[in-house]
Amino acid sequence: MKPGTRILIVEDDRSIARLLQLELEHRGFVVRCSYDGPSGLEAALEFEPSVVVLDIMLPGMDGVGVLKELRRQGRGVPIIMVTARDTSADKIHSLDVGADDYLTKPFDTEELMARMRALLRRVEGDEVLRVADLHINTASREVKRGSRKVKDLTTREYELLEFMARNPRRVLSRDLLLSRVWGQEFGVQTNVVDVYVGYLRKKIDTSSDTRLIQTIRGVGYALREP
Repeated sequence: MKPGTRILIVEDDRSIARLLQLELEHRGFVVRCSYDGPSGLEAALEFEPSVVVLDIMLPGMDGVGVLKELRRQGRGVPIIMVTARDTSADKIHSLDVGADDYLTKPFDTEELMARMRALLRRVEGDEVLRVADLHINTASREVKRGSRKVKDLTTREYELLEFMARNPRRVLSRDLLLSRVWGQEFGVQTNVVDVYVGYLRKKIDTSSDTRLIQTIRGVGYALREP
């Protein structure tokens, strides 16, 4: 797991959540905690974690409900279910509705880390993002538009394109793109997003292609078919 990997912990026991957060942040990961089902679902959609550690027994909406809603919306983020209940029925039900793994409390942090690494290896090994005829291999960073290879993307151009491809059809504001792609870089203005979108258009949307990068006036941009 790379430093900077985003991990969401949805756990109503704040002491457990805080302990995990400190352990994971110490290893260089970016961690967010939620303490009930509705806020956990919201965080999973907004924070866009690489892995979710999801307790089953949560107030407001239980973990299985959160899991079902994420899968219903087409979110394929790896999810490890956590519970104090150690019955085969619980495990089978969670796995059947879309969980990737299951841990019973109490568990060792090293075991959790090992399971997250295994999930990310499986997911990141051959993940290909597709929007219309645009294909992005996130492991090799190879980008194709139909049969044409898109060459000479800079690191920042690729990161912008990948983030947009992970949110297809969604209208993305300039502020959101700036925070997710440029992070905390000092002095960067929102108009830099417009500049880099222009660079991407020249490489992705040639004169012979259907334009996929669309401007939403007054809001931002979307990657989608017109």
